[in-house]
Formats: sequence, structure tokens, C-alpha cells
Amino acid sequence: QVQLVESGGGLVQPGESLRISCVASGSIFRLYVMAWYRQVPGKQRELVASITSGGSTEYADSVKGRFTISRDNAKNTVYLQMNSLKPEDTAVYYCNKLRNQWFWGQGTQVTVSS
Repeated sequence: QVQLVESGGGLVQPGESLRISCVASGSIFRLYVMAWYRQVPGKQRELVASITSGGSTEYADSVKGRFTISRDNAKNTVYLQMNSLKPEDTAVYYCNKLRNQWFWGQGTQVTVSS
């Protein structure tokens, strides 16, 4: 079973940047479209960005132009560079496959507040 470990979250002020990472165990990582999701208490998990094995990306309208998803298949790692952060970006961020998800990791908390 693939394990997902997210890291890099923290508390930042509005307008600042943060990069979060996710490492997936197992050698099959490179085969899948990977994605970042986020969730706030009481709301459904929201798709933020996705990236194919070849590097094609898609973004939710709410983060387009501010967030950049990337991946390093050799390191089984997917990244999310978040710039110009807003308070409404506050959430727990998770990575997983875009479809037929593996078990979810613990996520990493991102808090944007002055």
C-alpha cells in the first residue's frame, strides 16, 4: 500500500509564499496523475491542482496564477509552490492520485493570517 507523507506547511502572512511537499512510497508513483487537495473543517475536500506524469498541469480557478504544482518522479515527490497567499487559502493540504485515490496521508496545515 502506498503511503503519502505531506510536509512544509506553516503559518504565513497574507501575500507571502510557501512550498509544500508530498512523498509517496513505492515505485509506481511516476505512472499516475497526482494532485493536491485542500480541506477546511465542515467542508468537502477541494481539488487544487493536478499534474500528469509528463508535467501537464491544471489548476482550480481560485489558485490559478498563484500556485504551481510540480513533481520529481525520481524522488517520488510532488510539490506545491504557493505564492501571494490569501487567508482563504487556509486549509489542510493533501496530495493523492487524481482518480481512485490511495489512502489519504495526514496532510499539512497551511494557515494564512496576519
